[in-house]
Amino acid sequence: MKILFINGPSLNMLGIREPELYGKADYPALLSFIEDVCRQNGIEPAFFQSNHEGDIVDAILSAYQKFDGIVINPAAYTHTSIAIADALRAVAIPAAEVHLTDINRREDYRKISFVRDVCKLCAMGKGFESYKEATEGLLPYLKNEK
Repeated sequence: MKILFINGPSLNMLGIREPELYGKADYPALLSFIEDVCRQNGIEPAFFQSNHEGDIVDAILSAYQKFDGIVINPAAYTHTSIAIADALRAVAIPAAEVHLTDINRREDYRKISFVRDVCKLCAMGKGFESYKEATEGLLPYLKNEK
């Protein structure tokens, strides 16, 4: 089973950008955490991070018939990108939206998610554990149990 983990703008700045919100652990620590979760669940992970919307769209479209699932943290593009939502809709790969913080408890504009409707679930507000929740929550969809 293969899952593509897509991380959007500024995720590569973890540990530096607003550590009071996102914590002090860095991006390599997040990837290591995800690898451990995947190993425990028999998943082969692949990672993609970009600050560019078009590159994220290309990564989603390139995942077609190559990956069983997508876990995506669109970051700021969550609230602005119809293109990312359309790409997820086009490939029809079961996807989970993930956020380190609880976007529903932040600024009003962050409460809008264009990708939520095309994802099977959303995990947020638990730091790195949000990725575990998203990954494990996606498994029944990948095994056609839902």
